Amino acid sequence: MAIQVGDRAPEFSLPTQTGETVTLAQFLGKQPIVLYFYPKDDTPGCTMEACGFRDSYDAFQAAGAVVIGVSSDSIESHQSFASKYSLPFALASDRDGQLRKSFGVPNALLVLPGRVTYVIDKSGVVRHQFNDMLNAKAHVSEALAIVQQLAAA
Repeated sequence: MAIQVGDRAPEFSLPTQTGETVTLAQFLGKQPIVLYFYPKDDTPGCTMEACGFRDSYDAFQAAGAVVIGVSSDSIESHQSFASKYSLPFALASDRDGQLRKSFGVPNALLVLPGRVTYVIDKSGVVRHQFNDMLNAKAHVSEALAIVQQLAAA
């Protein structure tokens, strides 16, 4: 069952490219989270999306939000990807796909892991979900608009 707007986000605890562990609990009561699932490090669409989040990172921070990218790539792959493109946010390694499964992120074209972005408010409730495999850049603008609305509220 896919997580929908209004649902509580499932707890998670995943390693990142910095060797730290990122959890939902560490942000609850503090700041909204932009959690974006993407298929694979260093592929054209995923690079465009990650660089879009990088280029808008200051605006996300100004709205008080944290950005976390999630794929099933290894920590080492994430380290290389983050370093190559100077990504300032956490890339979480969901090696067994459990977080993807707990959110109900669908596969695209039956085989590729899907590209879905969630905006989770500081109380842990999903406020926005955007699923578009091909329009990677729209994930950034959609998420930014929602976190800015949350900040203004």
